[in-house]
Order: sequence, then C-alpha cells, then structure tokens
Amino acid sequence: MSKFLLRRLGWMLLTIWVVYTLTFFLMRVVPGGPFDSERSVDEAIQKNLEARYQLDRPLLEQYATHLWHTIQLDFGPSYKLEDFTVNEVLAQGFPISASLGIFAMVFAITLGITAGIVSAVARDSLFDFSFMVMATLGIAVPNFVLASLAIVLLVFNWQLFPAAGWGELKQVVLPALCLGAPFAGYIARLTRTGMLEVLGLDYIRTAYAKGLSHRRVVLRHALRGALLPVVSYLGPATAGILTGSLVLEQIFALPGMGSHFIEAATQRDYTLAMGVVLVYTFLLFVMNTLVDLSYGVIDPRVELE
Repeated sequence: MSKFLLRRLGWMLLTIWVVYTLTFFLMRVVPGGPFDSERSVDEAIQKNLEARYQLDRPLLEQYATHLWHTIQLDFGPSYKLEDFTVNEVLAQGFPISASLGIFAMVFAITLGITAGIVSAVARDSLFDFSFMVMATLGIAVPNFVLASLAIVLLVFNWQLFPAAGWGELKQVVLPALCLGAPFAGYIARLTRTGMLEVLGLDYIRTAYAKGLSHRRVVLRHALRGALLPVVSYLGPATAGILTGSLVLEQIFALPGMGSHFIEAATQRDYTLAMGVVLVYTFLLFVMNTLVDLSYGVIDPRVELE
C-alpha cells in the first residue's frame, strides 16, 4: 500500500509539473496579453502594468519565478480582479464547485445504481425498457441542452426552481440534476450489465440454495461484484463532472471555479487560469487514487502494486 501511494504521489507531482509547464507556455503563445484592449493604452501605463506583474522580464525568468511561488502554494495576484489574489478567488469559488460536483455525483450514483439493479432484476420488463431508454437519453443529450430545457420547463413554465443564484438548497438541485444526468445513465447501464453477469454465477445460485432471501442475495452478494465496472467509471466521471461544470456554472450564473476559469481564459488572466487548471489536475489525481483504493475494499482479490 505504501509503495502504491508513494508511486502515485511521484506521478502526481510529475503530472502537475508537466501541466503547469504546458499551460504556462501555451497561454503566452496565444496572441495578445492580459492588458490588451480595444482602446489604446498609453505606452507608459502599459509598461508600468507589465513591470508591476513582472511581465517585462524574460520568459524563462517569469516561468522560474512563478513556479517557485506555485510550489509554495502562492498563485500570485489576479491580473483582472483587482485587490484579489488567485488564492482568494479559488477559496471563494472552490466550495461552490465542490458542492455542485458532490450533489451531481451523489445523484448520478444513487439514481444510476438503483435503475441498474431494478433493470437487471426485472430483465426484459417494462421497468427495464423504461430505465434503459431514460439512461440512453441522459447519455445522448448534452448537459447544456438539458439545462436549457430544464430552465424553460421547470423555471419559466412550472416555476419550481430559481433560474440562477447560489445560497439555498433549491438553487443547487437543478444544476446538479443537469450535471449528473449523463453520468447516471452510464452508471445505470454499467450496473445492469454487471448485475446480469454476476446473477448467473455459481456462488449466487449457492446463496439461493441456502435459502437466502432474494433481496439479501441481490443487495449483499450480487451487488458487490457488479459494482467493479461502476467504480472503474468513477474516475472518468469525476473528470466529466469537473469539465461539465465549467459550462453549467455559466448557464446558471454560479460563482464557482468554472466561471472564473472561462473569464480568465477569455481575458488572458494568466495566474487565475493557471491556478484553476492546477487545482483541477490535483483533484483528478486524488479522485483516481481513491477509486483505485476502493477496488481493494470491494474485491479483496485485487492487489495494489
């Protein structure tokens, strides 16, 4: 276990450094700069701004200086949000994005596993057909299209939820449902496939022969083996939820990291964009590591090397 964690830590640090390096140089290759605008700026003012943020220094010196500060978890000041550092912006936006992601993941796992179990147990029934049709629709319809339809129906027509904002539970429900719907569809199909495979194995027939109830066989014995494909999918699902939240936060006007990242990318706010990218990279590595660790809990035969 310790060797596995140390190896993962080494790969995480290497990956974060590669992502940092690529992001740093790619942002500066793109034409334009953080202080370019449609209106002409006095040359003296332009030079003062560049000197303040050390943009007048050689590129490699900027890279080394910013890398050193990043190692100390200091992402520097935001170029566009005056009087705010990147750390302060991330501290404000991260809880919102994390809450949205957690709600969406809980919704996707709960609905997906439940629908998959029911479809597998009631194979070829109306329930099976209905759940799989809804799962396919959830996968096929992009979440931004689903969000637009949900706003029209649930906000303007039926007035069940607010259109935007943050701070109340009802403001979280709609974006979380739209964000988690595609992943609920994938999880439902994976759970159904895994359950159908496990229900035909010998140890399940042995459990029935011993007189165990159908509910206990399905939930305690079959489900555990059927969840391995679902656990494998949670890593990519986390990546999808993180990237999907970038668009939905704009649609629902949520002040999370996604909206900050889009603004930073369009306005050439180098430090803010870099901070958001590195935080997302770190979260993806942590979630993938937790998924791998959960293999050993679900299936003791799995050995982490």
